[in-house]
Amino acid sequence: MNEVRVRFGAGARRSVLFQRLERIHTLARATGALHRFVIFGSIVTSKPAPNDVDLFLLMSDHFDAAHLSGETRIAFDHLAADAYFGCSVFWVRRLAALGGEQATIEHWQNCRGSGRGIIEVVETNP
Repeated sequence: MNEVRVRFGAGARRSVLFQRLERIHTLARATGALHRFVIFGSIVTSKPAPNDVDLFLLMSDHFDAAHLSGETRIAFDHLAADAYFGCSVFWVRRLAALGGEQATIEHWQNCRGSGRGIIEVVETNP
């Protein structure tokens, strides 16, 4: 996340958006079921003032959003996340990744007919 902050979090609007992105990342990780965390859309471009944050989360097969509460429950409800966090959050369980995980992620990169910026946050151990 530090690399994402350095590259895409500078500037007043981007700083606000990055705080929202980071909050959802923290909530998703805390579920213990986050498998892949993908950021796409205008936040991963050079646009000075992106509109929002677009996220695609690939969750473990055992993940059940019905058992969530508070902000975590909001983060996994697309409309509620948009209203509360100002983020578009899309998610599926690994088993539901039609064509495989990579094909599903590539779909998000190309779903509007042309390639767009997309990055994945990958945790590394020091």
